[in-house]
Amino acid sequence: MARSLALFAIGLVFGGGAGFVLAAANGATFDGHDHGDPSHHGGAHAEAMAHDHSTTVNLPAGADAPSVAIALTQDPMAGWNLHVMPQNFRFAPENASTADVDGEGHAHVYINGEKLARLYGNWIHIPDLPKGEVEVSVSLNANSHSALTVDNVPVSAAVTVQVD
Repeated sequence: MARSLALFAIGLVFGGGAGFVLAAANGATFDGHDHGDPSHHGGAHAEAMAHDHSTTVNLPAGADAPSVAIALTQDPMAGWNLHVMPQNFRFAPENASTADVDGEGHAHVYINGEKLARLYGNWIHIPDLPKGEVEVSVSLNANSHSALTVDNVPVSAAVTVQVD
């Protein structure tokens, strides 16, 4: 009996770890909770850990200004594949939640205005979209999680698809 429990525990640890590794390899962290609600961050300690999505990092327009384009295609097996193509911007997962550096950070992926994931790479698989007209959008964000803007215009892209 003890051996069965030990093997079960080992399977849970390695199975859960494999899931996290697969998510990390695809550059996604799923954090759909409300960052504005302190109860989601565990009380007083949460204030130090919380990040503010209402602030912006504004960069000047010009040839070096960041921009982003996206392409959404239906996956032949199931779901959708979103390709995020930033210009003058580098995904920097190693610097998440640290000081801002112009032109680096991560992206946020939204479905109909609701945050789906934080993205640290160019591709993400979306397993399912709601039926009807659906807007998929991506914003570029600084290391501090602040939205990137160029001349006070958010650096983002959106595409609308009809899901049957």
